[in-house]
Amino acid sequence: MATPTHEFQLPLTGKLALVTGASRGIGEGIAFEFARRGASVALAYTSPSSETKVKALAHKIQSLPHKPAAHCVRADLSSVDGAKEVISSLRAWTHDDPHVDILVNNAGLERVRSLAELTVDDYDAVYDLNVRGVILLTQALLPHLNPGARIINIGSVGARAGFKELSLYCSSKAALEGLTRCWAAELGGNGTTVNCVNPGPVQSEMLDNIPKEIVEMQKKQTPLQNRLGTVEEVAGVVASLAGADMAWVTGQVISASGGWAMY
Repeated sequence: MATPTHEFQLPLTGKLALVTGASRGIGEGIAFEFARRGASVALAYTSPSSETKVKALAHKIQSLPHKPAAHCVRADLSSVDGAKEVISSLRAWTHDDPHVDILVNNAGLERVRSLAELTVDDYDAVYDLNVRGVILLTQALLPHLNPGARIINIGSVGARAGFKELSLYCSSKAALEGLTRCWAAELGGNGTTVNCVNPGPVQSEMLDNIPKEIVEMQKKQTPLQNRLGTVEEVAGVVASLAGADMAWVTGQVISASGGWAMY
């Protein structure tokens, strides 16, 4: 029997994806790429100032020729109740029947501080979102994940590199690598995969906060064309992991950096 053409044109048809940090940058790119490949997408964001951007993304998604669905979810994932707020919103959207196929833990922040300058507030801000928020959201979604689900954590090449004044950010992304491996070992029984994508520097709003000397150094050391990556290039890697072709890949950390970091 011939394979239906739509499986290649829209390989994520019938899938529901939740993307955190979807209002801008890599998260926005991932959400749109999922939708472009056929998935319905829940767009999670935190700040009221991001509402206009998220609604514009939802409209852009819904305007695609195949009319994928999009839902905006506002929740503070750095709080202990943020994950519950996401689940509540998904329940309302799906008529109390949320079944999620793809979770992308993308939301994150950095604090550029030297060791001498770090405060407990800095630690809480970074780790409550980048690590605790990922744990609580993934945990809350477990009862709602379909068999064969895809969990994709968005890390950073900084997880394995030493960048001055970025110790909180880099160490939080290293924590995601450990969570990825452990969850892959725990959740694979029903075909669920857990992987981590570590982008190199990508032209985005977050990059504006990174010391420019670090960005220039990375560009010079990137084998592919000595340039920054694009949001679309990273989104393509993530979307590939979310599809059927990557069903035998789990517990892996993939460097999406143009070769700057080779694992």
